[in-house]
Amino acid sequence: MSITVKDVQHVARLARLQLSPEEEATFTEQMNAILRYAEKLNELDTDNVKPTTHVLQVSNVMRDDVVKDSLSQEEALLNAPEDEDGHFKVPAVLE
Repeated sequence: MSITVKDVQHVARLARLQLSPEEEATFTEQMNAILRYAEKLNELDTDNVKPTTHVLQVSNVMRDDVVKDSLSQEEALLNAPEDEDGHFKVPAVLE
């Protein structure tokens, strides 16, 4: 598999990029170099390597949801600098 200048032009058009002919040639060469390097991975013997989805073992560190009592509206507003009609009152940020 290789990338052609036409492929680079197509991707550039999708990304709404205007590339000079020199940039198209440079990117074509660079992308092909990347593909050649990635193809080297096919030379590896992976017969005894178990398939993985992560390099590191990942475990869920989130706790289970537990329903518990929360603050009442009055308690939540207790330290508010200002409140109005049961809501936090903050300075306007839009005019």
